[in-house]
Amino acid sequence: MNTKHIALISTELGISARQAENTMNLLSEGATVPFISRYRKEVTGSLDEVQIARIEDLKKRYQEVDDRRDFIIKTITEQEKMTPELLEKLEGTWNLAELEDIYLPYKPKRKTRATVAIEKGLEPLAKAIFEQKEGEPDALAAQYINDKVASADEALKGARDIIAEWINENAEVRDKLRKLFTHTAVLSSKVIEGKEEEGNKYKDYFDFKEPLTSLPSHRVLAVFRAEAEGILYGSIQPEEEEAVEIISNQFVTGSSACSGHMQKAITDSYKRLLRPSLENEFRALAKEKADAEAIEVFAENLRQLLLAAPLGPKPVIAVDPGYRTGCKVVALDEQGNMLDNDVIFPLEKNYKRDDAEALLKNWVRKYNTAAIAVGNGTAGRETEEFIKKIDFGTKIIVFMVNESRRFCVLCFRSGKGRVSRS
Repeated sequence: MNTKHIALISTELGISARQAENTMNLLSEGATVPFISRYRKEVTGSLDEVQIARIEDLKKRYQEVDDRRDFIIKTITEQEKMTPELLEKLEGTWNLAELEDIYLPYKPKRKTRATVAIEKGLEPLAKAIFEQKEGEPDALAAQYINDKVASADEALKGARDIIAEWINENAEVRDKLRKLFTHTAVLSSKVIEGKEEEGNKYKDYFDFKEPLTSLPSHRVLAVFRAEAEGILYGSIQPEEEEAVEIISNQFVTGSSACSGHMQKAITDSYKRLLRPSLENEFRALAKEKADAEAIEVFAENLRQLLLAAPLGPKPVIAVDPGYRTGCKVVALDEQGNMLDNDVIFPLEKNYKRDDAEALLKNWVRKYNTAAIAVGNGTAGRETEEFIKKIDFGTKIIVFMVNESRRFCVLCFRSGKGRVSRS
């Protein structure tokens, strides 16, 4: 078992390392979350289903990070570009996005505008402009005119393409912009021309703009759904000027002619490379968050539905059957408030059986009972059969409920309390 994973999970969830380790061992052995929460409380320290599910999710996530890290270290090592400092950075993060940012400069690339410019021999020109030393860029660029580069302008453009890719691959820049997106990104959408009538149900989003941090999940999902249906086009981004300024503050060091080309490369890098990449990342995060919130809402609605009394608001008697200890019974009103409670012994072959029948008849009359629910535990069938034979003088529904799913929760607290019925 990975000790780092155990430490990370115990810290994040606020549980002991032993609880985390024991639960992870059970999950590794193939035990399911419901099984562990119900039958292995002594091993997990009584962790509930939610905590165990979180441990399972975090275990998978950290394993994915470890697997990706191993691949990245192997790839960079094979390129003979691994350094102790780089290895320390790779091993010091458990954030997958940060790991990818570190790897980006070493990642095998498809053919890009920057790689084309490098093939044309323009990388030294890009380095000269990047350093922003005094000099005339046009004069420098003229030195690179050849059969592959037709003019100084083409050389400068290629150099800016190379610089734009360097900026895009800078982990510090991506981290700063990621924080900017996190705090200030706005989800905006506009209707596609000619789709107004077809997408009328999305009319609230035809010209829409709202901060992502405060946007309810149902609106996020509505915009994404409308995009998928070809009704809207949307975007997630902060103010462009602020993003470009953040990059400029890191790379532009003066006001020389080279600095002007740096500014052009920065703007191009943000618009063409950084913004689309980070927007895709935040779209995925927004979708994941919105889905999780939607699931919580559906789960709560389902919980309320399952807790609703299937008979509607009717007075009932609930019976928890048993042999030796007797049957615990409660009378409930229409709202589930407990009216009375007692213990009867209907399965005893003596006067106690008559006492049980008398008590049930009395309660039915006294509390105007409409139904009697009997738990399906030990002695459930025998108790149900006993009650069905009683002549209450009126039609009383007698049915059996599943105790394991808490169809009936009995509450005995000094004769007071509220009982949840469903």
